[in-house]
Amino acid sequence: MNPDNYGYYEGLQKCAGLYRDSGEYSSDEIDQLSSLYKSLSEQYSWSSAVKRIPLDFLQGDKFREAADNYIRPLLTKGVPSLFSDLSPLYDHPGKADILQQLFLELEHSVRTTGGYPGRGEKEPPSTLMWILFLLAQHYDRRGQHDVALSKIDEAIEHTPTVIDLYSVKSRILKHVGDLAAAAALADEARCMDLADRYINSECVKRMLQADQVTLAEKTAVLFTKDGDQHNNLHDMQCMWYELASGESYFRQGDLGRALKKFLAVEKHYADITEDQFDFHSYCLRKMTLRAYVEMLKFQDRLHAHPYFHKAAAGAIRCYIRLFDSPPKSAAEEDDETSKLLPSQKKKLRQKQRKAEARAKKEAEVKNEDSTASGVSKSGKKNVKPVDPDPHGEKLVQVEDPLSEATKYLKLLQKNSPDSLETHLLAFEVNMRKRKILLAFQAVKQLLRLDAESPDTHRCLIKFFHGVSSMVSPVTDSEKLIWTVLEEERPTISQLHGKSLMEANDSFLEKHKDSLLHRAAAAEMLYVLEPNSKSRAIKIIEDSTNKLSQTNGALGAVMEWKLRDCIAIHKLLESVLVDHDVASRWKVHCAKYFPYSAYFEGSHSSASPSSAYNQIRKNPENGGMDHLAGGASVDFAAPNGKLESFKDLTISQ
Repeated sequence: MNPDNYGYYEGLQKCAGLYRDSGEYSSDEIDQLSSLYKSLSEQYSWSSAVKRIPLDFLQGDKFREAADNYIRPLLTKGVPSLFSDLSPLYDHPGKADILQQLFLELEHSVRTTGGYPGRGEKEPPSTLMWILFLLAQHYDRRGQHDVALSKIDEAIEHTPTVIDLYSVKSRILKHVGDLAAAAALADEARCMDLADRYINSECVKRMLQADQVTLAEKTAVLFTKDGDQHNNLHDMQCMWYELASGESYFRQGDLGRALKKFLAVEKHYADITEDQFDFHSYCLRKMTLRAYVEMLKFQDRLHAHPYFHKAAAGAIRCYIRLFDSPPKSAAEEDDETSKLLPSQKKKLRQKQRKAEARAKKEAEVKNEDSTASGVSKSGKKNVKPVDPDPHGEKLVQVEDPLSEATKYLKLLQKNSPDSLETHLLAFEVNMRKRKILLAFQAVKQLLRLDAESPDTHRCLIKFFHGVSSMVSPVTDSEKLIWTVLEEERPTISQLHGKSLMEANDSFLEKHKDSLLHRAAAAEMLYVLEPNSKSRAIKIIEDSTNKLSQTNGALGAVMEWKLRDCIAIHKLLESVLVDHDVASRWKVHCAKYFPYSAYFEGSHSSASPSSAYNQIRKNPENGGMDHLAGGASVDFAAPNGKLESFKDLTISQ
């Protein structure tokens, strides 16, 4: 450590002794902290920490002054990660409004005078572009996507060669629901720097979100080794890719490939568990006890990692769908083989085994040819084992999907007991298995975590409605279960002294201003009384999208969210099964979400009349897509060939 920095680290330690994450400070503590950080910033002007940390606890005018001093040099320098640095401040009440006023004042001053307020020096031209870049992310964070897109378009028109602008616009388009355009723009950012692994990964993620799995695979393997490139992603334990790919396959209904990806992530965690055994002897031999204790703690919470939770939940959903809709191929095969004689069945099985062995042998030969360059020191080729089921066709032929789902459900219940999703899945699985007490246990856990959640209300009503429709108990165990439910029902406040219909009406009255809660109440009304379908639809259609006005600069913010509206459209189509109402809802939501490809908004890539497609199909442009201002990009062009920048000149 540099001896000149001893005072700096001592000062930070002294500040850390007074700092609290809760943000609850008295005025004396704030003054004391402010003076300490101010003295440190004067003495150590090179430190950004002593300028950034006070933004977490300062309020009002002091916060504005400190934020102004912190932001200005970073905008002049052109730091793309500035908004990521400021993003945690948006969770503090009132600070987002102060930041917005500050950004707008800086923008106005740079536009009119060429410099910051109160300063005579002129800023470089790039400063305005970085302010627009910051404002675009700010408005995107606050839900003003129209303003965000206009700001980022202006920034791209100002300087069309900055990669970060295209990446941010791609992220904004993802938030507004135009996933195809977001993927195309992310691919354009990737083509501007083919050696950047992060931009390549971000592009792959956008493609998978748009369900462009084949294109995503070709893009992902650009940064893998030669040979069997797809398996390299598995060998590197690239779990984010496997999860995103599995979710895409699940959305497309390809359960075999989806299960393949989700179970691959689960296998990574099994490998991590096995690898710990080599570490036991190593730590004891080398006496690295601190690392050994940390490894033991890590293993204790291994299956609580978010990636494992997503993989296990995805696999459970696949098995639930397999139980609800068994594969047609398996049923058809059973029908055909049932008509054959025993001798014919035997010949058919032998023929299938020979075909599988032949395919496996051909795959091994092909794999050996592809890994001819991978020769070890002994001269032997490094041949990897061949996957006998690359598309997961055998995984969907499982005899008991619910028993397979239960394996992963137990891990979630043990390691993620505070997750609402865990108990929602437990309810769905156990209701299908007719495990009444386990399903009721899941309902009680949901009530403990969030009693007012729409999903909790659905499970509560579905459970007691399903129990009431069952036959009267006959055996002693069934009578015992019914006794437990009768004693437990009065303890549930939502059902105490009420029928299921009264409880549903009370839930609707309590949450009448919430779109998702109204949809849950409408769905349960249809479940309780199928003849009340028209009333259930009316509850949904009578929902109003209220606008909350924060201030004149920010504008009106809609309460409805795109994800919620899509879920309600699927509810109208699949549960209430009224395609006319679903069409009306789609048209209605297209007005609120004009960039949404799902609702075919007027500004989305899904609309034939949108500006996006009109410019793309215009033969005068050669099929070019104008992304913003004067920058145009050919999405069909080969990687790295940016026709839009060939005529750019640098003005003196």
